[in-house]
Amino acid sequence: MEYCISDIHGNYDLFCRLMDKISFSDADVLYVAGDIVDKGADGIRLLKLLFSLPNVRVVLGNHEHVFLNFYHNLIRESDDYELVLDKLKGFFADGELLDWDTVGQLDDLPYYIETDDFICVHAGLSVETGKLTSPGSNSINTMIYDRAFKEPDVLPEGGKCVFFGHTPTWYLTGGKSEILFYPRKGAPKNSRDVRDYCKIHLDLDTCLTGVLGCVAADTCECFYVKGR
Repeated sequence: MEYCISDIHGNYDLFCRLMDKISFSDADVLYVAGDIVDKGADGIRLLKLLFSLPNVRVVLGNHEHVFLNFYHNLIRESDDYELVLDKLKGFFADGELLDWDTVGQLDDLPYYIETDDFICVHAGLSVETGKLTSPGSNSINTMIYDRAFKEPDVLPEGGKCVFFGHTPTWYLTGGKSEILFYPRKGAPKNSRDVRDYCKIHLDLDTCLTGVLGCVAADTCECFYVKGR
């Protein structure tokens, strides 16, 4: 089974509960659409867990990108690596867990991942004349910062389904924290085929709502856990 999730934001315990709920195993693959760190207390702990799992694939979110900009600026100013790492540790609530291996893995993250059936990206992709553009033609700003893709009337024709986060779905639902599906024109109602959707919006603003969820891309089934 393939699962997609976004904007976990350091909620390590909730993430582990969600993985238990879906019985995540070595036979599954998890795609994480960015923003693993910040807001919650256990961002680095969560990163190290995700990076340790060979069947987890992560794309860069804007919060990771901000950290990497901070890192690159520091490393340009100083070749004292011990001092730089100490400053980097101060960036996170659990920064004492940060090491150079984790920094390097963060620096290697892609801006998107494309499979046979879907694309996983943090903020979204550009749409031109109603058509989804290819991920490789998009700017970094569009893929990790731009908020235009979230709009309900942005329903690209053609292309693959896009899993994305970045903006909490409750902005669009009037306060309800749920994963949003945007079907293609003429698609069957409540289809369980991911190809029948042009986009699926994942960000549940977990640190505020206490809700974390993911989607099984194979069946379009949603799974949720809520903080105690």
